[in-house]
Amino acid sequence: MVSRPVRITVVGGASCDTHTAYLADRVGEGIARGGGVLISGGRSGVMEAASRGARLAGGMTVGILPGPSADDANEYVTIPIVTDMGQARNVINVLSGNAVIALPGAEGTLSEIATALKSDIVVVALAAWSEIAGVVTAATPEEAVRLAFEYARGS
Repeated sequence: MVSRPVRITVVGGASCDTHTAYLADRVGEGIARGGGVLISGGRSGVMEAASRGARLAGGMTVGILPGPSADDANEYVTIPIVTDMGQARNVINVLSGNAVIALPGAEGTLSEIATALKSDIVVVALAAWSEIAGVVTAATPEEAVRLAFEYARGS
């Protein structure tokens, strides 16, 4: 049997403040340093910051893009997956990971959290979403990554 690396999906806003970008960058770095593959929506905001952290740490990043062009991916995406599915791509984004780390975002992020929970994929919340039943809360990027890897390896 071929062993596959842990895949952790990072979700959050398409735009974010400096602090959230910092958290996402650290999450991406942690995923890469842990040998995981970072999956995201592949565009701006949290997705770009997490991808940047992972790539600069030598990791692999996958961007599940909503539009018809790989050119829409941020510069840190290693493998762009073109879907031309709009927000429906959120389901692919979530189901492609073994665990989800959720940072601040809006309705799209909330839909990804709901999809993960409905699909029995653990969601680790960092700096947001802690009030949702079933979500595991982390206080730091390092804790979020550690918890995501623990749950992912158990899946």
